Amino acid sequence: MENESNKMIVRLNDVVKEYALGELTVRGVAGVTLDIQAGEFSTIAGPSGSGKTTLLNLIGCVDTATRGHVTVAGKDTGNLSEKELTDLRLHHIGFIFQTFNLIGVLTAYQNVEFPLLLQKTLSPEDRAQRVSGILERVGLAEYVHHRPNQLSGGQRQRVAIARALVTRPRLVLADEPTANLDSKTGADILDLMKQLNQEEGTTFLFSTHDHSVMERADRVITLVDGRLGAQ
Repeated sequence: MENESNKMIVRLNDVVKEYALGELTVRGVAGVTLDIQAGEFSTIAGPSGSGKTTLLNLIGCVDTATRGHVTVAGKDTGNLSEKELTDLRLHHIGFIFQTFNLIGVLTAYQNVEFPLLLQKTLSPEDRAQRVSGILERVGLAEYVHHRPNQLSGGQRQRVAIARALVTRPRLVLADEPTANLDSKTGADILDLMKQLNQEEGTTFLFSTHDHSVMERADRVITLVDGRLGAQ
């Protein structure tokens, strides 16, 4: 049983997320039970409004469930303090957002270095080596001093991927990672993430309604009106 839990990076048990909208209660996620194995390259698919982003936010400890249990890296997030949730996000989870969420006044290098500065675990020399290495890995060695407004959409997404991976997280969550990219750039980004998944064993979980992303996934988890579809 212990070996099984070590392989399980995410476990959702009858998870419900409700929001108050005036006098109405809106259910974003409606009783989802789901396991994600370590090393998976999987996607949550469904139309806009189906609950994909809500589910990612629950797994990523950005939001908390109304009912049910969300377990990430062996920890029940409902039992964690705000500091413990922050530590879990910082040390075990990488985020890739469809809008990139880069800091405009920082260079590509500084954006990628930022989570390592928050972690406070590496020496300046080791930090520099880690940042330079991942930027080279994503094909941006020549752009380390460029700010986001000096980069193309694909290059900005590569910076976001490098930032998500620089801490060597066990789990990377990507919310519509190809939504703002042309098809060629989107395919290149997916190839890069698949390569990193295979070589590093990092678990990737996407949300998408892009069929090209679904075709590359090991598993497609469908979500309709906050509920799991047929698997």
